[in-house]
Amino acid sequence: MNLRVVLALGTAALTAGALAPPAMAGPAGIVWEDSCTAGYECGHLDVPLSYQDAALGTVRLAIARLPATDQAHKLGTIFFNPGGPGTSGRFAPALTPALHTRFDIVGFDPRGVGASSKIHCFTDPSQVAMLQRALGTFPLTRAAEQQQTTDTRTVTDLCEQNAGPLANHLSTGTIARDLDRLRAAFGEPKLRYYGKSYGTYLGETYANLFPGRVGTLALDAVDDPARWSTGPGPMSYRLQGFSDAPRALQSFLDNCASRCMFDYNAILNRLERGPITVTDTAGKQVTITYQSAISRIHTYLTDAGSAPALTAFLQALADPASPAPPSPGGPPDIDSLLGGGATLCSDSANPRDPAVWWAYARRADRVSRGFGPYDVYKTLPCATWEVTDTGRYAGPWNHPTAPILLMANRQGDLETPYAGAQRTEHLLGNARLLTLDTYGHGSRGKSACIDAWLNGYFTTGAVPAQGTLCAPD
Repeated sequence: MNLRVVLALGTAALTAGALAPPAMAGPAGIVWEDSCTAGYECGHLDVPLSYQDAALGTVRLAIARLPATDQAHKLGTIFFNPGGPGTSGRFAPALTPALHTRFDIVGFDPRGVGASSKIHCFTDPSQVAMLQRALGTFPLTRAAEQQQTTDTRTVTDLCEQNAGPLANHLSTGTIARDLDRLRAAFGEPKLRYYGKSYGTYLGETYANLFPGRVGTLALDAVDDPARWSTGPGPMSYRLQGFSDAPRALQSFLDNCASRCMFDYNAILNRLERGPITVTDTAGKQVTITYQSAISRIHTYLTDAGSAPALTAFLQALADPASPAPPSPGGPPDIDSLLGGGATLCSDSANPRDPAVWWAYARRADRVSRGFGPYDVYKTLPCATWEVTDTGRYAGPWNHPTAPILLMANRQGDLETPYAGAQRTEHLLGNARLLTLDTYGHGSRGKSACIDAWLNGYFTTGAVPAQGTLCAPD
């Protein structure tokens, strides 16, 4: 999970994202705008707030099109979602050079995200401190657990008071219906789509709501839709992303070998006794707790290309005289992450008693030290956030469709475990799994073999033979 739950600062209202003045109306309601990021064409589309009750009004979706470089030989449009939920997808990447040549690529901010209509929970900037205490971490003691539960409940109570009607119309079932409106607006008879991480769940949902409209769906870093939506225990425990962490970590350590002059478990033991202060390459001193260390290691392990940064980070923790790399990422768009949290909690069955998270976290910690509780506590807000969407879809997942391409990394994916991709290959009505022999989250752009199959799939619909394994570049 990219989010998979953070809540955000804002004001209490249902609003559309800030948009440039419309330049011209396009087909089926698309309005193109005067200004946009270089290389893209920006617009927006209004869609129903509720697909069950049109009288409730509309919300706005922000879109951007990356035009094919060879318009004379263009084959159509590919729609894109980068994951999340809560992540902006408006400005899609080129995917591959070949796909950028022959296809327009359209990204969009799902409802609740980015420049699309969003929700807001907070009315006072001071509340962000409570948000930071409550989310993105996990407790090590019973006292800390009680405080985190109290803070989280306060945050979700504020969301229920202030978020407005959109909060109850953010399920992936509703977002999939938005995606179908986008498909129709661009004049595509069937959907071509690339989705990563949470974007695979959106694709799986679309395929089963609109099986006859599936063209080519490439789903990279695959979520198991049955475990996402239903089952006992917290959703973040059911998905078992933490179960892949030891394999990903071991792959990293095996490749690091003699370059790694540290003892990983000794570092965690030391952090359990108290924080370590390191100095990054910019000369800034940073205090690292056990929880923040696990979070950063988790982030680095989602991309095998981050191995040098992970090596430097662990070396700095083992020897604070060694420089640490800068903290990855920048400040989040917290309003968008709030919308993603509402999507997650709308989609998934979760216990209503926050106290049960402790036992699940302890169980997960025995499987994957640190990563287990870090993962499990991501969905704690769903215990107390009363969001429901009549547009929610929770299966069945096996409607017959055109072939769907799944992609996954077999050496460990801490967000979407490889076993989930294997289950999903059999769960969907017509899917084929293409495997990359590395660790990390996502396969596109990491292997010429993967990208060649992706190019061929979108061009001809062909999928690889069962059991096909690609090597990383």
